Amino acid sequence: MKQVHDEDDGHPIALVAMGGHAFIQKGEPGTIEDHERNAESIARSLMSLIEREYHLVITHGNGPQVGNLLIQQELSKDATPVMPLDVLVAMTEGSLGYVLQQSLLNQLNKRDVHRFVVTVVTQVIVDENDPAFGNPTKPIGPFLTKEEAQQRRGELGWQVAEGVRGWRRLVASPLPQKVLQRDMIREAARAGHIVVAAGGGGVPIKLTRKGEYAGVEAVVDKDLTSAVLAAAVGAELLIILTAVPNVYVNFGRPDQAPLSAVTLDETQELMAKGHFPAGSMGPKIQAVMHFLEHGGRRALITDPASLPDAMQGRAGSHFIGKL
Repeated sequence: MKQVHDEDDGHPIALVAMGGHAFIQKGEPGTIEDHERNAESIARSLMSLIEREYHLVITHGNGPQVGNLLIQQELSKDATPVMPLDVLVAMTEGSLGYVLQQSLLNQLNKRDVHRFVVTVVTQVIVDENDPAFGNPTKPIGPFLTKEEAQQRRGELGWQVAEGVRGWRRLVASPLPQKVLQRDMIREAARAGHIVVAAGGGGVPIKLTRKGEYAGVEAVVDKDLTSAVLAAAVGAELLIILTAVPNVYVNFGRPDQAPLSAVTLDETQELMAKGHFPAGSMGPKIQAVMHFLEHGGRRALITDPASLPDAMQGRAGSHFIGKL
């Protein structure tokens, strides 16, 4: 087997960010078999980066999985203690990391590549004075009736709002300030190990007046955390995997057009013109811009199936820093 070195061997780091829906395809119930089958497909796609001798840090979303845990808690709240949201994020970091690292190990073994894979339960520091805490906007968990929502608001202090399909709990989505385990992740990646980290955007924590860390009931945007982490570990390349092969301008209109290669300045101009809505591609483009503005060299947005071709410049949307 090819052996991994114990120190930095000079190969570049790529950080790959993907959504929680990567583990559950449309129409699937989200069984463990669904998760394992999709993780195997993801792992095969990521081997194209291993073949190019990149060191990997992988982040992922957890929306569907945390939603399922919240439903389980709702159904069993009279029999078992209810866990806070930060604990549920940590739980999905562990479970999804386990599924993905097992698939990665199997793919590495098939190729006779000896790399270790490790999942890091990652804490992300947020500012408790972030304006997001005063205006929770992120819907999570099961749909509720109006009566159930009002009861939760009265008994548990939840923020709730009515949507198209019913009432849901709203939580804050503060900006990530710093990834606590960034040095450990960087050192492991530089040594050649594959690191799965910052699942679901990481576990949001704050620093109390006593100088202690404490969990926060919030959801940190996964792509923004990925950009902060990518810059902190010195990644050369940020890859955001999503449901479409390209980013588009004028999306959904007759003159819709895919982006091929654009500079940071061009991206900022397109963003200012409103091409990337906040509820769609906006956070991903913001993440790309943050990464390029903080020392990153290149970023790529594409879907998992297109990744091998995108690494050869034949697919995907490519972003570069200032010329």
